[in-house]
Amino acid sequence: MNHAQTIRVLVVDDDFMVAKVHSGFVRQLPGFEVVGAAHTGAQAVAEARRLQPDLVLLDIHLPDINGLELLQQLRDVVPELDVLVISAAREVETVRRALRGGIVHYLMKPFSADDLHERLEHYRQSYRALSPGSAGGTAEQADVNRVFGLGGSSRPLPKGFSAETLRLVEELLRRTAGASADADLSATEAADSLGTSRVSARRYLEYLVEEGRAVVQLRYGGIGRPERRYRWQG
Repeated sequence: MNHAQTIRVLVVDDDFMVAKVHSGFVRQLPGFEVVGAAHTGAQAVAEARRLQPDLVLLDIHLPDINGLELLQQLRDVVPELDVLVISAAREVETVRRALRGGIVHYLMKPFSADDLHERLEHYRQSYRALSPGSAGGTAEQADVNRVFGLGGSSRPLPKGFSAETLRLVEELLRRTAGASADADLSATEAADSLGTSRVSARRYLEYLVEEGRAVVQLRYGGIGRPERRYRWQG
């Protein structure tokens, strides 16, 4: 598997136009690169062997093979391959089989660009943190929790959120905590440091509070509402 920052994606769908639309969705998200598309199982195996992608967007209904049977063939040629199923199939047994096959997500058609972007962001933040060579070959409990949907960034980012901005807000809170155990900051102070609007900074700070990675306290001062102060707790 490619361990560079950019995640290489192979799109597999029997419908040429659908594959083109899904490829366009992926290209809208920074950090992901569509390296190819395939429309049959045989073509998917050949392209996977040739391109060595990190992630496959895999349709279940293909003309020559069931996508769930194809999944193992793809892993035979790319052992560290991750698979995100995109399908109109809604049968419970199909979903269960896909989960047993070790997929990272199951997204039902039709879906929007935002729907796919949320799954891709979750994949980048959780599964990719456990890719070979990451973190010196060791995993923290928080990394594992994210994959299994416990604590940390287990849920997809809210609509309009940027993973890059979230990381900057986290780093700012960590630096503030590093200066003093009791150090905190307001949304206004965060916005000034990051060059964003106060409203945007507060949304990210409140998200981190909801995720249990930051705490908020009210500071009572002069006239008006108390000021919300945020502190990192990891």
